Amino acid sequence: MSPTHWLEYVEYMSFSIYDWTLVFAILFISLELLNEALTRRFNGQRFLETLSSMFTQVPYYLTEGLVFAGAVYLYFTIYEYIPWQIPVNGYSAVLVLILADLTYYIEHYAIHRIRLFWLAHSVHHSSGVYNTATAFRFSLFDPVVSVLFHLPLVLMGFNPILIFAAEVLVQAYQFWIHNEMIGKLGPLEWFLNTPSHHRVHHGSDAKYIDKNFGGILIIWDRIFGTFQKEEELPNYGLTTPMTSKNPITVQFYEFPRLYQDLVKADSAAVFFKYLIKPPGWHPPMSHRT
Repeated sequence: MSPTHWLEYVEYMSFSIYDWTLVFAILFISLELLNEALTRRFNGQRFLETLSSMFTQVPYYLTEGLVFAGAVYLYFTIYEYIPWQIPVNGYSAVLVLILADLTYYIEHYAIHRIRLFWLAHSVHHSSGVYNTATAFRFSLFDPVVSVLFHLPLVLMGFNPILIFAAEVLVQAYQFWIHNEMIGKLGPLEWFLNTPSHHRVHHGSDAKYIDKNFGGILIIWDRIFGTFQKEEELPNYGLTTPMTSKNPITVQFYEFPRLYQDLVKADSAAVFFKYLIKPPGWHPPMSHRT
């Protein structure tokens, strides 16, 4: 297959996978709501929380379209100047998918550990209800962060179409792991990210915080020491619970909290550390007196 045909095929498949992911997500949500009704867990608050998660897609898609257009222009502009372009074939497609999954792990770790990035990602973690709708609970600033972290793949010489397709696959994979219906999956738990592993990631319990950052593969967490198995069903949401269903509050809940810390900073160094240190960081007591 020629490089042109490879790119056309990959582009077609990525769009098809994205479309089918949305279809299956609707089916999953329907099954979850039915399951909750049968098990008598269904109530108005859980339903409103599900709607709240789904409504975050409105501002997300508005920025996603703009950022994606900018990313296409930026990536292809840079790619044209790279003399070490990697050939487009099946091997490079598999390789870029593996590297995109590793990139996702690095990005995911960073947006949990750098407070400025956490402003956006906290939206995804703010729900106290964990179901398929949570997979689509995004901040309108999420697309910007993703573009920055995947830029090194362009600099390595991968065709941007392969990179975008790999991103779609990594993101699409994760819709099915946001649920409580599926239990542990035996040997697959060793190398794949599963519903059990990702439930841990969304837990606000002390032993579950900042664990299991993987996208498709859980091996990155095992390698880098961020793996935690599910021992009991987690408590979901933020450590300081966000219970509002207001879409504006959902999008900007962490912003005033950061602002309150920034205005208390007594030096430029402390101000900067509030931005780049993990959420919950505060200077030593000597700086606050």
